[in-house]
Amino acid sequence: MDKIVLKKIIIENQEFINKTEVKKRLLNIDPAANYVFCGIRRSGKSYMLFEQIKKLQNSDSKTGIVYLNFEDERLIELNASHLDLIIECGFELFGVQPVLFFDEIQNIEGWEKFARRLADTGYRVFITGSNAGMLSREISSTLGGRYLIREVNPLSFSEYLAFKSIETEKNDTLSNKRYIIKEEFRKYFRYGGFPEHLKFQDPKEYLSSIYMKVFYGDLIARNNIQNEHILRLLIKKLAESVNNETSLNRIKNLIKSTGTKIGNNTITDYLFFLNEAYLIFPLNNYLSGISEKETKKKYYFIDQGILNLFLTDQDSKILENIVFLHLNKKYRDRLFYLKRKHEVDFYVAGEELLFQVSYTISDSETRQREVSVLLNAMKEMKNSKAYIITYDEEDTIVKDNNLINIIPVWKFLLEKT
Repeated sequence: MDKIVLKKIIIENQEFINKTEVKKRLLNIDPAANYVFCGIRRSGKSYMLFEQIKKLQNSDSKTGIVYLNFEDERLIELNASHLDLIIECGFELFGVQPVLFFDEIQNIEGWEKFARRLADTGYRVFITGSNAGMLSREISSTLGGRYLIREVNPLSFSEYLAFKSIETEKNDTLSNKRYIIKEEFRKYFRYGGFPEHLKFQDPKEYLSSIYMKVFYGDLIARNNIQNEHILRLLIKKLAESVNNETSLNRIKNLIKSTGTKIGNNTITDYLFFLNEAYLIFPLNNYLSGISEKETKKKYYFIDQGILNLFLTDQDSKILENIVFLHLNKKYRDRLFYLKRKHEVDFYVAGEELLFQVSYTISDSETRQREVSVLLNAMKEMKNSKAYIITYDEEDTIVKDNNLINIIPVWKFLLEKT
């Protein structure tokens, strides 16, 4: 690898970042730590690096910055044996030990040992990657506590509004500003939170291009999948089942109904690959046994815009997916669903929070059913707080000394539960 070419790329990248406007994301960064940012493609990881670069440059203009994107076709010949050249170029360009920013570094086989050595020798390093395999036990062991791992997902609704330069304050959901917020939510509901879709007149076409890149790059090619048709069917059936508990046998039967045979082992492998590529998230039933937790789950998509590529007029599924993403970001390993005689969409263990999602409860039968399910769950789980998340309805229900808050989703996403 030619050092002159490397230096040229480093300087060009620096000039590009200087000219790029960066919106702040809701992610706390320790000024002394090294980081690995992971997440699905186009979720904003590169801009997270740009934000950190601009902060460093503003605090000290003499800081040496080396940013490389390993998907740059000019770096296609770069391998692990060339990585030390990057450090040499940094010293020669800036005369100081550089701060290193490596984008999509998983494209370089053996990057983990290099990253560990950099941390051991006192370098400040920021890394991004699109493959959740970067969080695997082996790699976490290799990096051995030297890096903090942060997941970067598509924009939350609060971040989406910030990207549109719409500032929100505590009482905005009560003022006339709520009409602006609701109109923006209508777009967010349909097209999701990938930051760059805001630039496009046809967001759905852009979302389709992201999905195809993940499908062929992070699923088919990376995992050497031979039967593309089965994987397509699996993703489609998961999308259509997004608000239902789904077992391996149910998936197998859904795919079998299309005339295609598939085994449980193949389904298990493909589900792992989908999770590894950050396309789906599994959710467990809090009340199920250990064996059932492995075979029966609910599956949600990384972004409602991607999910909407597979659905037609199924807004209740999109609504539940949005609520999941919000709760999952906040509660992670404490988030479950409840299913025994009745099903509660979401339950937060430890805080005893219950969430039922219903696009509308204007129909008296639907309202009675959802309230009844929550009342039974509140009795079973004890001392729990209950919410019904709707598209645009708001109310409170008091029954048997239990309080159920009904909240429109756009307000729920902006308020603390």
